[in-house]
Amino acid sequence: MANINHTITDWNCEDVTFWETRGRRIARRNLIWSIFAEHVGFSIWLLWSVVAARLTKAGFSYSTAQLFQLVSLPGLVGAFARFPYTFAVARFGGRNWTLVSALLLLIPTVSLSILVCRPATPFWLMALSAASAGLGGGNFASSMANISFFYPDREKGLALGLNAAGGNLGVSTVQLFVPLILGVALLPGAGIHLENAGLMWLPLIALAAIGSFFFMNNLASARSSFGDQIVVAKRGHTWLMSFLYIGTFGSFVGYSAAFPLLLKTQFPLVTMNLAFLGPLVGSLARPLGGKLADRLGGARVTLWNFALMTAISVAQLLTLHSHSLGLFLTFFLLLFVTAGIGNGSTFRMIPVIFRAVHCQGLSAGSEAEGAALRIARRETGAVLGIASGIGALGGYFIPRTLGASIKASGGPAAAIWCFVAFYVVCVAITWWHYARPETKERKSQRAALRPIAANAEVKWDRI
Repeated sequence: MANINHTITDWNCEDVTFWETRGRRIARRNLIWSIFAEHVGFSIWLLWSVVAARLTKAGFSYSTAQLFQLVSLPGLVGAFARFPYTFAVARFGGRNWTLVSALLLLIPTVSLSILVCRPATPFWLMALSAASAGLGGGNFASSMANISFFYPDREKGLALGLNAAGGNLGVSTVQLFVPLILGVALLPGAGIHLENAGLMWLPLIALAAIGSFFFMNNLASARSSFGDQIVVAKRGHTWLMSFLYIGTFGSFVGYSAAFPLLLKTQFPLVTMNLAFLGPLVGSLARPLGGKLADRLGGARVTLWNFALMTAISVAQLLTLHSHSLGLFLTFFLLLFVTAGIGNGSTFRMIPVIFRAVHCQGLSAGSEAEGAALRIARRETGAVLGIASGIGALGGYFIPRTLGASIKASGGPAAAIWCFVAFYVVCVAITWWHYARPETKERKSQRAALRPIAANAEVKWDRI
């Protein structure tokens, strides 16, 4: 309770003594509540992946294309919501914004609970409710930006991976538990109770708001103006990493949103409850991606991961004609695993890149280096949010592309060919800019990282 309205003004997580005596405990507490709040937000963001697939059974007469649109709209809104959510952390404080963003989740949950009880609801109104679920997608960007300030560079990869995985697991929570509660009569009536899909989150939203209010902190060192953060828009690395994140996180959230409806259209006799397996394995793989990037280098892990995503997608194409549920599910689960690993490795690259940009040529331990590290950390938080917002566009384009492919040809093959081409481009970008043999520029960047690595007891031999 002592931390109510408390802003920490002397945060220095890079100092080993401060970190071991005080910082780790505070950072861990903020991480735990950040994960919980983000988990709830992520769950609500993907709520329509379950609800849309059951609207027909509940008496709604929407077309397949309209159902895919309801699935994709939260992804589009969530992608754009991530931009203001990212900058809100530095403007209002991490604790304060976690509280506000949790309470905003009442909009999509309450509206869903009301509208799904009325089969005569016009599509535009249902689409508006689905779009408001995108507010939950914004939570990811603010949560990641906030946690990036709490942890030292030597532990940031795992911390960001755990924070992201905790949020990503919300997809599995939705797709596993929401179908189970739809048959429970929380309100009077018979049949399928789609309103439960919204009502079940109300106590969890309240808990996230209470937890953030009482147990999280604002960091004075994380405060900055919009102008200080938006400078990252001028840096090429911001847009390169954002593009790569479409290939990793965009794949994860896009496939997560589309998977239940895709299973229903391709295998009508199979239970859609299997869909939770994909987001589950993808979420669990994300910390592994961050840990591998900490040890082997983010660029190396990302490069080979995109190569695997390309190969798995091609294999999926080759097996589509067999119409085998086993093969279909296996290759999609492998795609989820690689998407999760790539999420962790690409996010791990960002702080390393921006340290190299700002600390090049500065002597270790100098006042100039300290100032450069503060700027790098501030810009890292902004880029994490921007990349997550652009990457989240996959949550819109993948379901829409799959829906268009099924409408035009009856199957997802044309859409998967588009995804294969995109992954090939991601392989090329990763190799050319971050993983190819040494260039003069990359040598100087690595040289700039060596003194930081010595202080942090981490080998930054790869970006």
